[in-house]
Amino acid sequence: MKKWILFFLAAMLVLAIAGCGQNGDWREDTPAEDDRVVSGEPGQSEETGFVNEPSQVAGDTAGGNTADEAALPASDSADAAVNGDAPAVYMTTDISPEGLMAIYEALGAEPSGKIAVKLSTGENGSNYLRPELIGDLVQELGATIVECNTAYGGQRANTAMHYQVAEDHGYTAIADVDIMDEDGSMTLQVTGGDNLTENYVGAHFANYDYYVVLSHFKGHAMAGYGGAIKNISIGIASSEGKGHIHTGGKGGSMWSADQDSFLESMAEAGKSVTDYLDGNILYINVMNRLSVDCDCDGNPAEPDMHDIGILASLDPVAVDQACIDLVYGAEDGQSLVDRIESRNGLHTLEQAEKIGLGSREYQLVSIDE
Repeated sequence: MKKWILFFLAAMLVLAIAGCGQNGDWREDTPAEDDRVVSGEPGQSEETGFVNEPSQVAGDTAGGNTADEAALPASDSADAAVNGDAPAVYMTTDISPEGLMAIYEALGAEPSGKIAVKLSTGENGSNYLRPELIGDLVQELGATIVECNTAYGGQRANTAMHYQVAEDHGYTAIADVDIMDEDGSMTLQVTGGDNLTENYVGAHFANYDYYVVLSHFKGHAMAGYGGAIKNISIGIASSEGKGHIHTGGKGGSMWSADQDSFLESMAEAGKSVTDYLDGNILYINVMNRLSVDCDCDGNPAEPDMHDIGILASLDPVAVDQACIDLVYGAEDGQSLVDRIESRNGLHTLEQAEKIGLGSREYQLVSIDE
């Protein structure tokens, strides 16, 4: 009898040990919205509840312009993400012209016709994307750099001054530049929005067949952060359209508008742009000079965190969410996290997913060797 009991206990012990290596239901207690595949060390913000889980696409690598403490996932094959249900977000830590070209090529896109590269020309003194970084890609595409005038004054408030800033920042030396609302606005219809029914973009918007949305990811004094969604909403909106978005379609002073309505309206305006383009658009976010302030600020706060890399996707929500998760997972990202949360910036992503602009779930695929 004693031998039988000992045998039974030994068998149970073997089964228990074997079970320790299985994933089982380790995610059961994680909120459904946190089923994203993200990078970085496991960690959680008490205010947001977002969890950074180890990537499922492969092991860790580090390099490029990223600090040693930011280990990033790599993938044996881009097919790991492409074949999944969630959209792929490709990443490199190589913030260079070669890295930018490689991340573009990883998307496998085939732009045709007249191509626009949408970026922020930036105020003088800001952290705008330098032409020496982006020039090779822009010229390879044979693209025109496009922008719209601001609605807040500054050096880019009218077309003549704006062209001068574009020249001062070196953009006219690498490509033609088009201030798309030079001749006013055109109207895009917004479907499924809670605030907007129309979006007003630069009148030249329809002159282009394909858009490469090249964004400097950073903080923002009003939106909390700026990335792909902001670049296709506020960025493509005419000066008139910017005020319309800021006030949630209600008019009046854009400085006193309801914050959440503004954030929601950015997502809704962005959706009108993607609906119009019907897939003829891609998104690249450059995560360098990560200040809490945007490129619209001529005297931004100096970055107090390391550069991270370049991310790209065919989904604007996925690429912005991936950047957010990398910031939340960074040991030195607290200043930017505080800026995002103080403006309720994550609400833009919530609204964007709700109205079908894109997915907050994604698979992160490193293209670094």
